[in-house]
Amino acid sequence: MTSSQPKLDVLVVGGGNAALCAALMAREAGCSVRILESAPKLWRGGNSTHTRNLRCMHDAPQDVLVEAYPEEEFWQDLLKVTGGLTNEEMARLAIRHSATCRPWMYKHGVRFQPSLSGALHTARTNAFFMGGGKALINAYFRSAQELGIAIDYDCTVVDLEVKDGQFQAAKAIHQLPDGSQREERIQAKSCVLACGGFESNLEKLKAAWGQNEWGEWTAENFLVRGTRYNHGVLIDVLRDLGADMIGDATQAHMVAIDARAPLYDGGICTRIDCVSLGVVVNKLAKRFYDEGEDFWPKRYAIWGRLVALQPGQIAYSITDAKAVGRFMPPVFDGTVCNTLEELAATLGLDTHTFMQTLNEYNQACQVGHFDHTALDDCHTEGITPVKSHWALPINTPPFYAYPVKPGITFTYLGLKTDKTTAVHFAGRASQNLFVAGEMMSGNVLGKGYTAGVGMTIGTAFGRIAGTSAALSVKSQTGQHRGPEIDNLSSSKEEHASA
Repeated sequence: MTSSQPKLDVLVVGGGNAALCAALMAREAGCSVRILESAPKLWRGGNSTHTRNLRCMHDAPQDVLVEAYPEEEFWQDLLKVTGGLTNEEMARLAIRHSATCRPWMYKHGVRFQPSLSGALHTARTNAFFMGGGKALINAYFRSAQELGIAIDYDCTVVDLEVKDGQFQAAKAIHQLPDGSQREERIQAKSCVLACGGFESNLEKLKAAWGQNEWGEWTAENFLVRGTRYNHGVLIDVLRDLGADMIGDATQAHMVAIDARAPLYDGGICTRIDCVSLGVVVNKLAKRFYDEGEDFWPKRYAIWGRLVALQPGQIAYSITDAKAVGRFMPPVFDGTVCNTLEELAATLGLDTHTFMQTLNEYNQACQVGHFDHTALDDCHTEGITPVKSHWALPINTPPFYAYPVKPGITFTYLGLKTDKTTAVHFAGRASQNLFVAGEMMSGNVLGKGYTAGVGMTIGTAFGRIAGTSAALSVKSQTGQHRGPEIDNLSSSKEEHASA
């Protein structure tokens, strides 16, 4: 095993949004930085390549963001989707950071555009990346290269040396072009871990989810919306080293996506967005949750878990002609039939039960003023589950059905941390080992999700982790330790748009 010399200042493990934010911040602070990305260059960037936007607090309109989205509203939105399973201090830190980070992002080549047509209800809350997440990742990598950050692709960290809670070195495996491998021991004064959860690891998912009441291994029917390279290796390593953990292994950003999507890297285009405009039935032809509970960006990420709990981990989103044009068209065509009976038969569902479910729903609809852009007064009465909003009878042919399966984006089990992003061992903060992104998302997301908040968490704590790593290097070399972290987390100077 080779060992890199001379000793590096900051080692960053990972190549997604959080890792790149950390690397750029540490480099701007004057540190030598090296990034280790497990994916090949073609697939670099992890799940960040599939993102579209960043949820942003703002007290007044800002270029692509309309109206205002103040801190308290953001916090209440997060509190609602997590059911209170969140650390308020950490959550508010990320929220406040979202108001100040975009000028820095712009400096590193990221550009923004108005909310996309068909992206319901996000023009006020979310800033969209021009060119999507892939463009953002490419911009950050270009900036990293220009700043002299070393980047290794096809390089997986499989073990860490930690002594008394302090990082010593990483063991990395390089995949070489000829198919062989090379081991390297990499020492650094400080390290940032930002290499994702374990959503790509089927065996770990199976162990977490187990078998359901029908004897099925639930996770066997999961699809991975994003990267195939997040296996959770270092989460296991840190747990075995005694690091403090947080989160539930079964909680994740999990979306109902088209059942015909590929196993990996289907991305956002596989999402089914018509759920709130119709009904959803399982393979027993029965409804199982309120499709109109809240705006889709606040509820879309609960539907993957809901479907995961159904027999066969599959369900069908049913709409009629009235819904056409009111949601983002799916990438795959739906099943289209002229009668509901024909639709049930085509889907292989019990026709009698399906018609009973649809007839009960149609009769229960209390139609007022329908408005799919607002929490309207169209609801159901007398059935369970209710539909709270947008409840219109499904009675106008043709009828449409989209099969959905659980699409897992990232897991929430990870490392417990604080506002400095330090990894903790028995409640004590490491002085030179930090964590950002999916690996610490459970500090903010105990469960649930709202659109764009993953990028908020990654950007906020990635930048903070890079700053913390640089401060650790400075303290080891006897340089002045300034108030950079507090300034980064509370500054109001960058509130103006770029």
